[in-house]
Amino acid sequence: MGKALLSVFDKAGIVDFAAALVELGYEIISTGGTYNTLKSNGVPVTYISEITEFPEILDGRVKTLHPRIHGGILAKDTPEHLKQLSSIGGALIDLVAVNLYPFELVSQDPKSTFEEVLENIDIGGPTLIRAAAKNHPRVLVVSDPKDYDEVISQLKGGEVDAITRKKLAAKAFAHTAYYDTLISDYLGESGFTPTKTIALKKVMELRYGENPIQQAAFYRQMPPKSVGLADAEQIHGKQLSFNNIYDADAAWRMACEFDEPCVVAVKHTNPCGLAVADSLAEAYQRVYEADPVSIFGGIVACNRPICRKTAEAIQESNVFLEIIIAPDFLDDALEILTQKKNLRLLKLKPSKSDELDWKKVRGGVLLQTEDNIDLIEEELRVVTKCQPTSEELADLRFAWKVVKHVKSNAIVVCKDRQLIGVGAGQMNRVQSVRLAIEQAGDKAKGAVMASDAFFPFADSIETAHQAGITAIIQPGGSIRDKESIDACDKYGIAMLFTGIRHFKH
Repeated sequence: MGKALLSVFDKAGIVDFAAALVELGYEIISTGGTYNTLKSNGVPVTYISEITEFPEILDGRVKTLHPRIHGGILAKDTPEHLKQLSSIGGALIDLVAVNLYPFELVSQDPKSTFEEVLENIDIGGPTLIRAAAKNHPRVLVVSDPKDYDEVISQLKGGEVDAITRKKLAAKAFAHTAYYDTLISDYLGESGFTPTKTIALKKVMELRYGENPIQQAAFYRQMPPKSVGLADAEQIHGKQLSFNNIYDADAAWRMACEFDEPCVVAVKHTNPCGLAVADSLAEAYQRVYEADPVSIFGGIVACNRPICRKTAEAIQESNVFLEIIIAPDFLDDALEILTQKKNLRLLKLKPSKSDELDWKKVRGGVLLQTEDNIDLIEEELRVVTKCQPTSEELADLRFAWKVVKHVKSNAIVVCKDRQLIGVGAGQMNRVQSVRLAIEQAGDKAKGAVMASDAFFPFADSIETAHQAGITAIIQPGGSIRDKESIDACDKYGIAMLFTGIRHFKH
């Protein structure tokens, strides 16, 4: 007769699982709450203290940590191991089904005290799981109730195959690693510690990745460090894709930058339109008018609930959009927007974060703090003879918030708090200037320009002057800064240095 040790916090399916094991000839050993559940449901079960000849102590903190239990799990089926096990009165344990105290749930509950969280750190459970997983060629380890049916099905067929045993062991180690990562995160220091683990929980499988030839899934970081796309509520439209999620995150982050009613349109993580206005409907109209071509197939993010007037403006623009993301959608707006069955509507409130930013490279990960620093007033300097007007200064501040979300080398041209030209991701800065000005066209006359990093040469200033740019904001810091300043003075352009760079790769 085989022996199965069952000790679970999550009792879902455990009675049927245990009953099926008994029918297969297993002797069930169990602890505390699991023992009571099985016994009260008529499942023959042996209390663990009958095996250990030692009572549960310390309010249940110690009950399975005993040589007869761990010897029974870790022993190989060899004469030497069997002899040693017999010498302590132990016997082989062939199956271990364990799941853990709900540390994740308790630690994320704001009402939980520190003492309550500590009490929900499982010690015996992970030890049992790891011991069984280590010895998985002989011992079946079941850490997820979803696997009960497959295990019983294979046992009824005679034996659980080696591939399944290995899969269950890998799942068990992943389970304890995830669990320990949550504990480490709760107790540990933030920042750039000598070692780093990250706990991820799958939100959904995706149809494919950036391209149909790539497989993909969407995971949420645990515990949640901030509000993000994984928290968005989809209220309409078809399933999100890999690119949808990535672009929606970029659009939403930009919308979160502004206190005024703001609308952002994004293509390939770069803004193709962005404006603030007195109303959301007006902001959308200005976004659409700035680039009615690029917005096609784009993602729109808003930092205010969408009302009927905004929905009508979107409808009247008659442009295909992949996603609209906003804090809420009023009922009369939904009546309009849900007429397009494939348009995805996401509800997500504006939020900012100071979590670490991860960038994957082959064989490693780069970590950095978020680029959350706005203009520091005492470091903002007018370096030219020409001073910006109050209107230009407002536009320069607006442009500076926008440019940090554009792929470097980044240039934006703005006027009246409206993005009218973007130069993104070029290999030289003057080419980004040319692209942004070309897009702005005649609107560039009297507009302002922002650059995410310094100008290494005065050629960008020359190009800006020819287009009619009247004020520029940039970090400064080049050994050739004087050339740019002199060029601005020559053409009567006001230029501000921020002392802050906004590279975005």
